[in-house]
Amino acid sequence: MSFIVSLLVLSALIFFHELGHYFAARAMGVYIETFSIGFGRKIASFHKWGTEWKLALFPLGGYVKMKGQDDSDPSKKSYDIDSYNVKTPSQKIFILLAGPLANFVLAFFLYFIIALGGPNILSPVIGEVVKDSPAFVAGLETNDTIRSINGVEITTWKEMAEIIEKSEGSLNIELERAGYIHFITLMPKITQTTNMFNEVIEKKMIGIGSAGVSHKLELNPGETLSYATDQTIQASTLIFTGLKKLIVGEVPAKELGGVISIVKLTSDATDAGWMSVLFFAALISVNLGVLNLLPIPALDGGHIMFNLYELILRREVSEEIMIKLTIAGWVILFSLMGLGIYNDINRLIG
Repeated sequence: MSFIVSLLVLSALIFFHELGHYFAARAMGVYIETFSIGFGRKIASFHKWGTEWKLALFPLGGYVKMKGQDDSDPSKKSYDIDSYNVKTPSQKIFILLAGPLANFVLAFFLYFIIALGGPNILSPVIGEVVKDSPAFVAGLETNDTIRSINGVEITTWKEMAEIIEKSEGSLNIELERAGYIHFITLMPKITQTTNMFNEVIEKKMIGIGSAGVSHKLELNPGETLSYATDQTIQASTLIFTGLKKLIVGEVPAKELGGVISIVKLTSDATDAGWMSVLFFAALISVNLGVLNLLPIPALDGGHIMFNLYELILRREVSEEIMIKLTIAGWVILFSLMGLGIYNDINRLIG
């Protein structure tokens, strides 16, 4: 059941991405020949609004086939009035951007639904206290609840961690222990730790770990919109940062995940409940939007670069260069996919 949910989630995200392209292309007067979810052999299809809508055997991708556009052979062009080729570079860029934009809009909508349902968030309840750390020396104990730091009310673990990291000087901590209020002063210590990219970093810490206690966020309508916006921006920033670190070598290539990881993580999220599925679906939707903006010729970002070239220099990229770059783009794309699957298999058997 979890595996089926994984495929349905991925197919839905791909569908919305391609739907963005579809509506933008139709708005620009481009004829859509095929709208496909998946690749390979056709399983089912129907014709509506002049387009063949089909489901293919391998549902890990999809495409919108516009008249005059063929990534498998860029030399195939049509100059009819309803062809993609006769549109201006600005119109083409609008069509190309619409797919990733649809993913960002979908992620925002999913985070909005999560906010309405009251997302669970870590409470500032202490679990582990590291021996000889500032917290240990100051007398903090397991199950203590942090109520405020330097007069600032604390309601979540994230708020507490951010205040500690950005603090200057000592911290005046108000905490609750067994129904009683205590006041403790301590000095954070710069400590080595690892971040979400497994990089060794240094930051101010006091030597405590979370007890894993969580509570629901109660958000008003304005806070709900802010939550959805902030989560979408944070997810986008996280993925852009991860890609940058991967490209410059700050994160090893073995950390790259593929479609197997996506299916497994979605399956795990399904076991954890529908709220977790929505969280993960929103993150993957942002991921799809960001990845498709990469300047690789086989992706939307690569086509956008070609059109920006034409828009600025007033001439098209030569057909020979276009074909060579497109082939190179597919090689890069399939290499990355292969590396991701290789890493996934290693993780499964390791």
